[in-house]
Amino acid sequence: MTRVIAFDVNESLLDLSVLDEAFEVLLGSAALREQWFRQMLQITFVGGLTGDYVDYSTAQHAALLMLGERHGRTVSAADAAGVVERMSSLPAHPEVVGALQRLRTSPLKMVALTNSVGPVAEAQLANSGIRGYFDAVISADSVKQLKPLPDPYRAAAKTFGVDISEVRLVAAHWWDTWGALAAGCKAAFIARPGMVLSPIGRRPDIIGADLADVVDQIFEVDVA
Repeated sequence: MTRVIAFDVNESLLDLSVLDEAFEVLLGSAALREQWFRQMLQITFVGGLTGDYVDYSTAQHAALLMLGERHGRTVSAADAAGVVERMSSLPAHPEVVGALQRLRTSPLKMVALTNSVGPVAEAQLANSGIRGYFDAVISADSVKQLKPLPDPYRAAAKTFGVDISEVRLVAAHWWDTWGALAAGCKAAFIARPGMVLSPIGRRPDIIGADLADVVDQIFEVDVA
């Protein structure tokens, strides 16, 4: 039985492509935006593996400085801070509002479960116009352990007083759905353009082209 749907936020619900112009200006190529996101994840994952916790905003800032050095571009701390600040005003993907509205009609609880620090998470959801669809917002920073480590998923279950097996994570990142499944949750994967599941390891039982498709399947599987 599923009682809680936990949503990843960055890329899963919100569209980072609006940052492309900033990367074109700062680093000379919009394509480096995706490389930046991967570098940021690498920093946070290494922090988790070594016990040297790094929050998402700090990792985003550091990743920009690393990219600048790698590509021979001068990136100041102020330049990096400007890009990181824009993470708070990303738009939702086109189908997200309609999909969340539909799911809100179900008895399922809805929570935003994000690696973004708390104030950024709240600003992201408010500025994109989707904060009102969620019963709670949980930042992984609150447990000082970022997804895909288990404590953020456990925090979602604890918040609603349910068993972790009653939580389903929805995300566009294979590492996030894998982490959720390893922690004992169910999972659903949003196969947005360029997003693919790992050919090995844990795979979710719901896979959809966008959030509307995923929500359709949630109604079939999780809503009586």
